[in-house]
Amino acid sequence: MAGPRYEAVLFDLLTALLDSWSLWNRVAGSAARGLAWRTRYLELTYRAGRYRPYEEIIADAARDADVPAASVETLVGQWAELEPWPETRAVLRTLASRVPIGVVTNSSVALADMAVAALGVPMRPVVTAESAGYYKPRPEPYRMALERLGCDPASVLFVAGSAADVPGASAVGMPVYWHNRRGLPSIGGSAPTYVADSLDPIVDLVRTGQG
Repeated sequence: MAGPRYEAVLFDLLTALLDSWSLWNRVAGSAARGLAWRTRYLELTYRAGRYRPYEEIIADAARDADVPAASVETLVGQWAELEPWPETRAVLRTLASRVPIGVVTNSSVALADMAVAALGVPMRPVVTAESAGYYKPRPEPYRMALERLGCDPASVLFVAGSAADVPGASAVGMPVYWHNRRGLPSIGGSAPTYVADSLDPIVDLVRTGQG
């Protein structure tokens, strides 16, 4: 059997590996309000550039989406309750037996630690916007993770959850698997190397380099 095509796999955290949508919807009080809040939050983080406190961006998005300010504290307080997608843990355990696996997230360090703990599978490196000093899709977070791995970008598969991660990770030379679970439209004119609504196909990609 052929060896792994990729030397490592990096993941977006809050969308690719975790069902963060459900938590935001629950705290907001409805799916519609949660979608508006989270959509605005994504817009603000992806255009933020240099890091500013992550919780401030969540609060700004709540204000813009007419979500009560108290919901921000509730969301942060329930962060540890984030749930992985059904196949996440099995896929991560299988991959971890073959190659290094890590995370590149726009979260703060504290919230990233809680979210990674919810996965139940060790991830190294864990690079946050706070630790890199910039939010994705700026190149700094992706490059910091690659430096910590000591790998060439072309040898590391990046698993995107949000549309903006596709052009962001592609721009630093990584092949991108878009875990597009909700059928979101693409942005930025950049196409992923692979796209699927599940994490399961990644196992075969890393095992054989085919898909």
